[in-house]
Amino acid sequence: MQALFVDNLTVIDFAYFHPERGIVGESLIMDVELFGELNDEGMLFDFSYVKKRIKSCVDTLVDHKFLVAKNHTNVSITDTPQELSIQLKTEYGEFYEHISPHQAVCLIDSDEVTPRSIQATIQDEILKILPDNVTKLSLNLRAEEIQGDFYHYSHGLKKHFGDCQRIAHGHRSKIDIWENGEYSGKWTSHIASKWQDIYLATEEDIIETIDIDGHDYYIFQYHANQGKFQLTIPKRRCQLMETDTTVELIAVFLSDYLTEQSPESNFKLKAYEGVDKGAIVVT
Repeated sequence: MQALFVDNLTVIDFAYFHPERGIVGESLIMDVELFGELNDEGMLFDFSYVKKRIKSCVDTLVDHKFLVAKNHTNVSITDTPQELSIQLKTEYGEFYEHISPHQAVCLIDSDEVTPRSIQATIQDEILKILPDNVTKLSLNLRAEEIQGDFYHYSHGLKKHFGDCQRIAHGHRSKIDIWENGEYSGKWTSHIASKWQDIYLATEEDIIETIDIDGHDYYIFQYHANQGKFQLTIPKRRCQLMETDTTVELIAVFLSDYLTEQSPESNFKLKAYEGVDKGAIVVT
């Protein structure tokens, strides 16, 4: 039996529900190994097709989606032909509700969302789209190794015509800040701590603020070309912005915040959106 490997084949950006942390943005790098017999061309599988086929399959299954462990005791799912409504509670009693088209959600057949349970969800589906001589598939989902500071954020981009419009998808992202030409560990740690598991939202998308059992919540709603999206989430988990929440505007928002904190300083900020991409602002 022969084997073919592709490291760093793709990055999966998504959000998931964590029973303690709430809605968490995540980015996982996927490595793949294929096993089987060589074909008539002396190849297991043409490299030019590996990324295209597998990435397309993964994008459809989990990328830019809200992942929920459907077997968790604090998850309630209402399924209609028009939409999927999911009610969730953390172990601390905080309430969440996610309403969206079906295509914006991936239900994981487990009691928790982990790299292993995600892998189990997608592995058989990927194998179905591979040629017959490929008889076994091994996936490795891993977080980027980050030496410095990072944070997890979730958001939705209602003006985006692709899958970024989904109201709860996210990223695990680095942040680098320089103050007056010198790298600032103080400010990078400050932002990473402040936005540890943040939901970034646009103020105009608030349709209601409510109180449930003494806790304050925002309800966000917007319509995009994939359908209606609505999210109920604790206020304390949110950072409101006057603008949309693209990484370019996130970088501007953070640079403005830093300037307010230290008006005499000049800043360079490098904000990442997941792995190896993002935006830079210099003040």
